[in-house]
Amino acid sequence: MRPAIQGFFHPPTGTISYLVSDPASKVAAIVDPVLDYEPCAARVSSASADAVVACADRDGLKVEWILETHAHADHLSAGDYLRRKLGAKLGIGAKITDIQKIFGRIFAASDVRPEAFDRLFEDGDTFALGELTVRVLHTPGHTPACISYLIGDAVFVGDTMFMPDYGTARADFPGGDAATLYRSIRRLLDLPPQTRVFVGHDYLPAGRVAHAWETTVEAQKTQNVWVHEGVEEAEFVARRVARDATLSPPTLILPALQVNIRAGALPPAEADGTVFLKLPVNAI
Repeated sequence: MRPAIQGFFHPPTGTISYLVSDPASKVAAIVDPVLDYEPCAARVSSASADAVVACADRDGLKVEWILETHAHADHLSAGDYLRRKLGAKLGIGAKITDIQKIFGRIFAASDVRPEAFDRLFEDGDTFALGELTVRVLHTPGHTPACISYLIGDAVFVGDTMFMPDYGTARADFPGGDAATLYRSIRRLLDLPPQTRVFVGHDYLPAGRVAHAWETTVEAQKTQNVWVHEGVEEAEFVARRVARDATLSPPTLILPALQVNIRAGALPPAEADGTVFLKLPVNAI
């Protein structure tokens, strides 16, 4: 069956959030929602998430799931905001517990618990989205907790792969691994060639002027500039490691991860109600 899919591009972070629905039942999920964050003033707002909700309302959709592909380092998640607003369940890969341990220590965040999420998905898990079946694929490498969601003829790959003319995600975050990323991508490329692939980010490469986020397994296999057919693991790993060594941390990594390991919730407020985000020095 073919889900209906609408993408919402977030210009400040290059993130695409998705509203995915079953046309028969009108049951929907939101994949990788963004909480707006203005770093100079440390101000959060919900305009981008509210735009997705407005679209769901307009189309008569009932959002039952908020689905995260991983704990994002480049934007704050609106998962908790949407869960409270819509009464939906919030799910992420079970390996999020590894990320919570790593970054819980960095941020001295003793309140972080796996129970912040409603569902921790294991590889091969399935669940219903109306009359559609969602299958979970563990696709680590960018982070150890990355998962992809296969829904009908569409797969949502988060940061595992990008558009064919851009390539793949980095693999140098804590717990990331280039060889593991290569094997995860090969697993995705074993899906039927007509499978629609929806990526988590789009950064314009040289020569392209319009943002895009939908491609196919066939296009990835034949055109991906990093992992097209014929690229062996050792070649990919050497190139990925060399490239990652030149990259700076994402601009929002510190505010994003301390929120996202809490399922998109802000840290607990102080006694006077003020909420603080921490900036651990020389920790990343």
